[in-house]
Amino acid sequence: MIDLKEKIYLSPPHMSGNELKYINDAFESNWIAPLGPNVEQFEREIASLVGVKDAVAVSSGTAAIHLALRLLNVHPGDIVFCSTLTFVATANPILYQGAKPVFIDSEPDTWNMSPQALERALKEAESAGVLPKAVIVVHLYGQSAKMDEIMDICNKYDVPIIEDAAESLGSSYRGKASGTMGDFGIYSFNGNKIITTSGGGMLVSNNQQAMEKARFLAAQARDTAPFYKHSEIGFNYRMSNLLAGIGRAQLEVLDDRVRLRRLIFNQYKEYLSGLPGVAFMEELENTRSNRWLTALLIDEKGGGVSKQALLDFLSDLNIEARHVWKPLHTQPLFKNAPYYSHGENEHVGEELFEKGICLPSGSGMTMGQLFKVINSILSFCSKRKNYSGVII
Repeated sequence: MIDLKEKIYLSPPHMSGNELKYINDAFESNWIAPLGPNVEQFEREIASLVGVKDAVAVSSGTAAIHLALRLLNVHPGDIVFCSTLTFVATANPILYQGAKPVFIDSEPDTWNMSPQALERALKEAESAGVLPKAVIVVHLYGQSAKMDEIMDICNKYDVPIIEDAAESLGSSYRGKASGTMGDFGIYSFNGNKIITTSGGGMLVSNNQQAMEKARFLAAQARDTAPFYKHSEIGFNYRMSNLLAGIGRAQLEVLDDRVRLRRLIFNQYKEYLSGLPGVAFMEELENTRSNRWLTALLIDEKGGGVSKQALLDFLSDLNIEARHVWKPLHTQPLFKNAPYYSHGENEHVGEELFEKGICLPSGSGMTMGQLFKVINSILSFCSKRKNYSGVII
């Protein structure tokens, strides 16, 4: 029986039941302060899972991006290219470094960075003699960007890549784990991610020398000395041993969480894809998305359904659904930042924002909750033109 007053959240934490074991181990051994056995093990386990040489556990995915920019020697006045269709945390670290973001539009197939726009931007930057210090590529909602094309373009101009895989742990691209193809990759363990440590992140790379530098910077950049000596700016970015314990238990069930999110996506697609004007975020060939959030497009002209009206309707039913990310080049914070569209008069990110919504996708959803969402959408659409479906 469904509790009609129950809130259905977009992506709430989903505990495995084994988290307390690792937390209790930390208490019993008195490893409460930052660092400790859970941190070291969590780093090794992530590195082994995704197939990289090293990983550094930090306080957030944002911190991991910031460290990656520091490791790539991004300084005030430098330029960094960045996906525009993403959460602001992807680009804020560019500003931390006093650098200048240049935003790259999405392309329709993956909703991620457009290789076409990226190549045009790099060509113009080379002509101007100001190539970016890095390109930050986002894997949106679990779907991988077109990394073969993007890496070929960046290699041509000798520009390093940071993969923002905050939303795509457990996803793969042509057999490679998301976050492992660029110079650095980052994951987020925020409370809404596919696995969580309450708050936290991870920096990964095959450059072990750089990763040792990351550990140094993340621990306040304390020099080797018999006293507290500091020669450069550091940060208080290391993950605590308690949170790493939660992460270890969560990592044990990652495959199951991906399976459940993909199942939820498939149910949404099965029952809603026949609605006029509705299109789902597709999976690129030879990739596997973790389907962190089920995202779809609603074309009001094609289906007679207003996206905002549907969001309001679901909200009234205590169902949390959201707009897709608002492109960063349209945000007041970045109003003066350069932007490269996918094509002439093709602003894909803006169109995705205008039409896109994310539906509740938590791996802890019951079938009853899932079908409450599905039936609510079918009920809403049945009152609009061009729809003659049946509520299940």
